[in-house]
Amino acid sequence: MPRLACPEEARGTLHVVQRGRGRSVCFSCVGDRVEYLRALRECAECEQCAVHAYALMGNHVHLLFTPARAAGAARLMPAIVKRYARHVATAYGHTDPVWEEAYDASPVHARRHLLACMRYIEENPVRAGLAPHPGAYPWSSYRANALGEDDALLTPHPHYCSLARSPDARRAAYAALFARAGDGVTPVSRRLSLSLSPRARSRS
Repeated sequence: MPRLACPEEARGTLHVVQRGRGRSVCFSCVGDRVEYLRALRECAECEQCAVHAYALMGNHVHLLFTPARAAGAARLMPAIVKRYARHVATAYGHTDPVWEEAYDASPVHARRHLLACMRYIEENPVRAGLAPHPGAYPWSSYRANALGEDDALLTPHPHYCSLARSPDARRAAYAALFARAGDGVTPVSRRLSLSLSPRARSRS
């Protein structure tokens, strides 16, 4: 795959949306989602990317992560694609690409923006009608960030840690963000679009 056309800074947090090819469904069963999360965890460790939030939807995935090195997403996303492709080929004999070559990415800097972005990601299943509340959806980071469930994939972002000193108080403060009315965050596809493809365009 070609690398990202735009440079990425080391330790710069990114909100990335990875979409199924032709908006097709990416996960056929629970096992597919489990395998994707395993691939994400192992590839993130290998590429030194700290994952802070995620949501696996039907035909796309939201990720919020901070790479320790420059061009972290340009290494992480292709690694996930290759790892998941091996799973699909083994499980179903399917060899066609599952994911779009291009992916959308947006830098996240300010504390308020980062917390709003986490909320946007974890509320995505509710907006899509997949769950009545973020805590009812098992394929996102909400249960770890707000309810304290163990999730070896996640590394808390310093802005998240700044919500409170103790883990319990921090989770309560984070959960309260979902109950308060406030400004949402514009979907990443309507902001900056980065891509592995030289012909990339913004995706809605």
